[in-house]
Formats: sequence, structure tokens, C-alpha cells
Amino acid sequence: MSFLKKSPWVLHYAATSCNGCDIELLACLTPLYDVERLGIVNTGNPKHADIFLVTGSVNEESRKVVENLYAQMPDPKVVVAIGACALSGGIFRDAYNVYGGIDQVLPVDVYVPGCAARPEAIIDGVVQALGILEERAKERKRQRRMVRA
Repeated sequence: MSFLKKSPWVLHYAATSCNGCDIELLACLTPLYDVERLGIVNTGNPKHADIFLVTGSVNEESRKVVENLYAQMPDPKVVVAIGACALSGGIFRDAYNVYGGIDQVLPVDVYVPGCAARPEAIIDGVVQALGILEERAKERKRQRRMVRA
């Protein structure tokens, strides 16, 4: 087990959300759920993040921010879409300024459904993301070895 799986840093971005999923996501940091006991750290700096947690649907302005944050994150990285709006645009999907879910802009690895997504589901999604992150880290290590050889 590598350091990524033991102590992943997550970056949260609310892309035009109603804040329902944001509140549930922040509830994961409270003593009731306490994801920090699992080594998960919430960071505000994309250059330190391993997992990108996105809530809300995507419009033109949030698309630019989401793409910028994603580009700044080091590889390997994993994107987790949290809530109905991040999955499909939710109740806002037919709005004139909404592209839809986050997968219209970024490659999404884990989908956490719900309106609002429950903290238990969010934690489960992050745990799934840890497995994906670990696989990508191993693959990247293998590729580096092949390049050196």
C-alpha cells in the first residue's frame, strides 16, 4: 500500500451547486464521520491534491475553473462527481447555460449519486477513488521503469 492510499489529499470544488452536496461533503469532516482518521486531508491547493471532488452542474464560467484546477493537479489524479447535478446536470440540466454533468468537461472516474449525496456514499466514492488512484500510481511507476530500461 503506497502513501497515496494511506493519505490522499482531496480538492473540493462547487460548480454551480445548490450547496446541498457541499454541506454533506463537509459533514464528512465532522467528528461523526471523521474522514481525517482515514488519512484524507481536504486541501485548497490543486497542486497538492490527489482526488478532485466536484459538486454541481457545469456552465461556461465553472467549466473554465474546473479545467484549470484539473490541469494544475499532478498525475496520477482521480475525479469524483458528487450528487445528481454533477452526474447529469440534475434539475438544472435543461437550463440554457448548463452543459450538464461534470463528465461533459472532465473524465470522471467515480460517480456518487444522490440529491443531496449522503456522507456515507461520499466516503464510499472516495474509497473507490483510492483504488483507482493506487492502480494509476502503479501503472505510472511501471511506465517509468520501461522508459529507463
